[in-house]
Amino acid sequence: MNVENGVHDAHYFVPSPSRWPVVGAVALFFIGLGAALSLNQVSFGTWSLLLGLAILIWMLFGWFGDVVKESTAQQYGQQVDYSFRWGMSWFIFSEVMFFAAFFGALFYTRVISVPELGFFSDTQSLLWPAFKADWPMATGPKIAAYHVMGAMGLPALNTGILLTSGLTLTWAHWALMQNKRQQLSLGLGITVLLGSLFLCLQAYEYRHAWNELHLTLASGAYGATFYMLTGFHGMHVLVGTIILAVMWFRVQKGHFTPQAHFGFEAAIWYWHFVDVVWLLLFILVYWL
Repeated sequence: MNVENGVHDAHYFVPSPSRWPVVGAVALFFIGLGAALSLNQVSFGTWSLLLGLAILIWMLFGWFGDVVKESTAQQYGQQVDYSFRWGMSWFIFSEVMFFAAFFGALFYTRVISVPELGFFSDTQSLLWPAFKADWPMATGPKIAAYHVMGAMGLPALNTGILLTSGLTLTWAHWALMQNKRQQLSLGLGITVLLGSLFLCLQAYEYRHAWNELHLTLASGAYGATFYMLTGFHGMHVLVGTIILAVMWFRVQKGHFTPQAHFGFEAAIWYWHFVDVVWLLLFILVYWL
């Protein structure tokens, strides 16, 4: 405990021993076992996978529930708040690096590998006589013809939806700082609905791309990078929407004050990160 100018720092909160890490380990064991057995077409694999997912969901509800109870009981001091902020900052940084790897793969494919294949004419004539170094219509000898997903239409609409959701979430945050609970609930609820709408439209877009454009994961480098980048982003939108929905339910229970609301603030950080990633996706994957 530090003493400066006669003022003592608040005691750092140390949680009591928890069973949830062990429960999480058991969940991961059954998930890994089920995935391995399912890949080898063992009938028990599916049940093991479902059991592991059920235990994992139980763990998430229980563990986060304990954190919420500790927070509402005002057991967290300023030092714990600093720890939460640094933890969330590093988590988002790790997510930035995650997407940077996939954007790097897209950059390498478009700017380096595809032009080089078209540049070395002798190698090209031997390995791939009909190859043309035109992105994204760079198909292989055994790749079925496909059409590129354009930027207009659903992608542009989804861009508008995500940008609007960022505005409504900022509006809700401003309402919380002004202690306007009704506006907070409305803005947060609209954001959740917009996130859900984005996911529904992306699912429809995937169906259209797969069935009508014949764009699949096997559609060369373009198909692989398209689904990897947009798919992982969609997964993050799903997680962010679930987090914001939990925040909405907590708001209905009277949680969060203008002075103490980092759980809500962390969700805002995450959602704005998702927005920025989508803008890059729209420009680099759909538009250019």
